[in-house]
Amino acid sequence: MRNLQLPGRSVVHAVNGAAATSHPLSTLAALEILMQGGSAADAAVAACAVQCVVEPMSTGIGGDCFVLYAPKGSGAVEGLNGSGRAPASLTAEALLSRGIKSIDIQSPHAVTIPGAIDAWARLIERHGRFGLDRLLQPAIRHAEEGFAVTPRVAVDWRRNLAKLRADDSTAAKYLKGGEPPAAGDIVRLPELAATLKAVAAKGPDAFYRGEVAEDIVAHLRAKGGLHTLEDFAEHKGEWVTPISADYRGRQVVQIPPNGQGITALLMLNILQGFDLGGLDPLGARRLHLEAEASRLAFAARDRFVADPAQASVPVEKLLSAAFADELRGRIDPHRAMSDDPASAMPLYRDTIYLSVVDRDRNVCSFINSLYFPFGTGLCGPRSGVLLQNRGSGFRVEPGHPNCVAPRKRPLHTIIPGMVLEGGRPVLSYGVMGGSFQPVGHAHVLTNIYDYGMDIQEAIDCARGFHVAGRYELEAGVPEHTAQQLAAMGHAIGRPDMPWGGGQGVGIDWARGTLAAGSDPRKDGCALGY
Repeated sequence: MRNLQLPGRSVVHAVNGAAATSHPLSTLAALEILMQGGSAADAAVAACAVQCVVEPMSTGIGGDCFVLYAPKGSGAVEGLNGSGRAPASLTAEALLSRGIKSIDIQSPHAVTIPGAIDAWARLIERHGRFGLDRLLQPAIRHAEEGFAVTPRVAVDWRRNLAKLRADDSTAAKYLKGGEPPAAGDIVRLPELAATLKAVAAKGPDAFYRGEVAEDIVAHLRAKGGLHTLEDFAEHKGEWVTPISADYRGRQVVQIPPNGQGITALLMLNILQGFDLGGLDPLGARRLHLEAEASRLAFAARDRFVADPAQASVPVEKLLSAAFADELRGRIDPHRAMSDDPASAMPLYRDTIYLSVVDRDRNVCSFINSLYFPFGTGLCGPRSGVLLQNRGSGFRVEPGHPNCVAPRKRPLHTIIPGMVLEGGRPVLSYGVMGGSFQPVGHAHVLTNIYDYGMDIQEAIDCARGFHVAGRYELEAGVPEHTAQQLAAMGHAIGRPDMPWGGGQGVGIDWARGTLAAGSDPRKDGCALGY
C-alpha cells in the first residue's frame, strides 16, 4: 500500500467490473457499457473508439489493434492480430530503385492498411453483446459535439506541430489558425464523426469499401503511395494462438509474431535467473540487469521477428530455456556490455493500452495505435482518418526476415499482456511506448512478483530504457543510482518525457474482487463498480 502522506493514487478496488485507460472519457465510456450489461469486449471497443477521438496523437481508426481475451470458464486465452499489411504493389526493389533505403515515418509508403475497425468487429462478433451501432455512440458524440483537451494530450499535440502542419488536410482538422489546442480548449472533429457514424450504421464495409476507402486511397496516391481499393477491400485480421513463458510459477501470455511480445517473454526468461527480489527496486544492480536483458532481447527481436506468414520465425528457440541461459551468460552483473546490440527500430512513446474485466470475469487486454504520434501525419480530407506509419517498421533489406514485401505485416511494437495462475487470468496489463513496451512489461511484472508492489505502485515506479547507446532514466530514478550505473559503464541520460504509460486490472478469485491501476504519466484513470 502506498504511503498516504505522499502524493499518489490508490488502487481502485471493485466487485462487478473495472476498466483502466489513459484518458478519463475513455474509462467512463467503458464503465458505462459495463454497467449497461456489456461484456469486457464491448467496453474495450467503446473505450478505444473514444480515445481515437480525444487522444488522436496516440491512436485512431487509421491504425492497428491487438487483443488478448480470456472468456470466463474457457480455460484459454484467445489472441486477435489486427495488424495491417503493406500494399500489394510495394516491394523492396521498387523502393531501392528510387534510392529509398528506409521508410520514413511521414512517407505514404509507411501506411499499412489500417486493421483496427476490422479487429473491433471481429472481437465483438465473437465476444460482444452489443453492436458497433451502440458502442461507437460515445466517440461520435465527442467528435461531433466537442471534447475538452486534457493536459498530457495538449503537450503531445504541441510536440508534433511540425508534422501536423506538413499535410494541409491534417492541419485543417487538427490545428486552429495553424496552432495546436491548449489544455482546456474544446476540439470538434466533424469529418471523423461522420466516418464513425457510417461505420456504426454499416459496419466495417463502410471503412474498407466505398467512400472512406476511396478518400484515403486517393490522398495516399496523390502523395506517391501505391495503395489501391483492393488492398483495403481484401484486409482481414486473424485470431491467433498466444505464446507464453513461465515467470516465478505464473504463465505470462503475449500475442505471437509479427508482434514483439516475444521480446518481453525473452526478457523475463533472462531475468528469472537472477535474484531480483534481493535487490533495491530503484537501485543500480536491478536496473543494470534489466537494461542488459533488454539489450540482448531486442537484438534477438531485430534479427528474427517478422510476419510468420512470409518469414520463418524461430519462436520455440527464442522461448527456450537454453537460449535464455545463453544470453544470460553474456551479462556481467557488475559491468555493462562493451558491445552495443542496439535496436534498429525507430523510437517513440505513443499508443493507447486499456484493460477491462466485466462482472462475469471475461478479461480483455487491448491495445490500439497509430505508431508514431499522429501516425504519418497524413489524413483523409473527407473522412478525417489519420493514417498510421507501421510500414516504417519494415527493413528495406532484401533477405532480412522483416524486409518489406507485398501484403506483408511489419514487425509490430504494440503488445497487450496477461498473466495466468492455475489456468485462470489474474492480471490483464500493458505498458505503452513503442519499442519500450517489452521493457515496461518486464519492469511492471518484476515490480509485482519480485518486489510485492500492488498494480498502481508497479505502474508508478520509475523506469529506464537503454536505447541508442544510452541508458535514459526517468527523473524518479535517484541520482546516486544514475552515478552507480555510470560507474558500471552505462552512458546515462535523462529523457525529456516519461517512458510510456501503463494500465492493469488484477483479479482476486478468492475474494471476488478486482484491483485496477492507471499510469499518472498520462491523463487517464481506473474506475470500477
